[in-house]
Amino acid sequence: MSEKDSHLVPLYSKDGSMYGVLISPELWDRVSRKVAPILEQALDVMYPALANQKPEPLDDWNLFKDYWDFKYPFTAEVECKICGASTPDWEHDPEKPFHLKSASVSGLCVFHCKACRATVRKKHFKDHICFEATPTQSDVTVGECATLPE
Repeated sequence: MSEKDSHLVPLYSKDGSMYGVLISPELWDRVSRKVAPILEQALDVMYPALANQKPEPLDDWNLFKDYWDFKYPFTAEVECKICGASTPDWEHDPEKPFHLKSASVSGLCVFHCKACRATVRKKHFKDHICFEATPTQSDVTVGECATLPE
């Protein structure tokens, strides 16, 4: 393999099927401005449900955590009352079953459930948390609100 060939290397599995391409940092620096938009368009076609999804507002999430003053300990738990998807720690879950849409220091955090596409609201109150969810094609909200045990 020549030095030229080392900048674009096809990667194959044990059975001989291609599973990726390795691009050197030098080559990527030269082509990324032209290639990245083409790749982004192709990914939008492959994953149309995610095409219009905005980046997660992590600064808002961190501000919410920084100003935490509720009587109970902070938890990054999120659950969907529509399909039952849940995670005990949204921030560190490698599967990322929820996409953060908004977070407010007032205690309202809104997520998008990737399993059923519902809007999930986690409402933090002085002494309790509510989880609510609304399906994509409905006005009906499902959820529960209860005082946290002491």
